Amino acid sequence: MIADPVVPPTGEDLALVTVQSAVAGRPGVLVAARGLSHFGEHSLGWLALAALGALARPDHRREFLAAGAGAFLAHASAVVVKRIVRRERPHHPAIAVNVGTPSRLSFPSAHATSTTAAAMLLARPSRLPLPALLIPPMALSRLVLGVHYPSDVLAGIAVGAGVAKVVGTVEERGRRR
Repeated sequence: MIADPVVPPTGEDLALVTVQSAVAGRPGVLVAARGLSHFGEHSLGWLALAALGALARPDHRREFLAAGAGAFLAHASAVVVKRIVRRERPHHPAIAVNVGTPSRLSFPSAHATSTTAAAMLLARPSRLPLPALLIPPMALSRLVLGVHYPSDVLAGIAVGAGVAKVVGTVEERGRRR
């Protein structure tokens, strides 16, 4: 019996292999990527951070609560889109999958979606450049872990930004009343 030759990765599979080859073996990278994955799972880390902010900063409670709501809504939006699109996660033999996932569905990345919404909305009360600090590491972590294609992550960022814009606008209007 002749074994099937492994087809070399192309397209987004090749992009994942390239990212993993470049950074996954560096000290601490996989540990950090797994930590981000666990923090962002079901947007629970962002919900906890928003709740802590609301408790610690009563003068900005509405904004922190809006950030929590935005992270949750972004995650929920990603789950709905995943169930419609039904794209499977990367599975080429050259891609190392370095963390477990709750489903086989990939598009869009719920981690990138909720992180983007949370970062944009938490930047308002904190006055910190959180999108620049939080979105790139979470996006890269999804590639390093081998659980999303680059287009999954980019779509997640776009959906998260859209949710953040809507939630931020609603919160602002409510505050002005």
